[in-house]
Amino acid sequence: MIQILDRNFVPYISASEIQQRVKEIAGKINEEFAGDPPVLLGVLNGAFMFFSDLVKHLTIPCEVAFIRISSYQGLQSSGKVIPKMEVTDDLKGKRVIVVEDIVDTGRSMEYLLQVLAGMGVPSVSIVTLLQKPDALEVEGISLDYVGFSIQNQFVLGYGLDYNGFGRNLPEIYVLK
Repeated sequence: MIQILDRNFVPYISASEIQQRVKEIAGKINEEFAGDPPVLLGVLNGAFMFFSDLVKHLTIPCEVAFIRISSYQGLQSSGKVIPKMEVTDDLKGKRVIVVEDIVDTGRSMEYLLQVLAGMGVPSVSIVTLLQKPDALEVEGISLDYVGFSIQNQFVLGYGLDYNGFGRNLPEIYVLK
């Protein structure tokens, strides 16, 4: 058990399990995008560790870009997506793989898909480390690569945070 700020968390997904799954996802992306280099769009801040590890295992040519959005306050989704940093790269006509840390309500992904459509992106694939199927509120969100499906619990570590803390942990913890 660890304490982050005023909350206690217990181990949930080990660093070795995460790394194994990241390698598997990268392998699938390498196969499916061979000969057609994508742009990997990392969603900051939460996906930074997952994004970095995923890119290290890609053997295909690819570009990288970033966007920063926020939807969480404390332990729960605010229900609103707040853009913090826009995509500055020209993505028009390119295949994009959105790399996200977690998809729960789906509102952030819905927002990103609208932004990318407005930029003229013809093809978007979504890779997420974590998915909370029971928390999904938006229909029509198709996830192409999912690391782990988890229950609707608050998690942190490996990029995910609690009020800005815990992102640096190499494994994922769940609120006790």
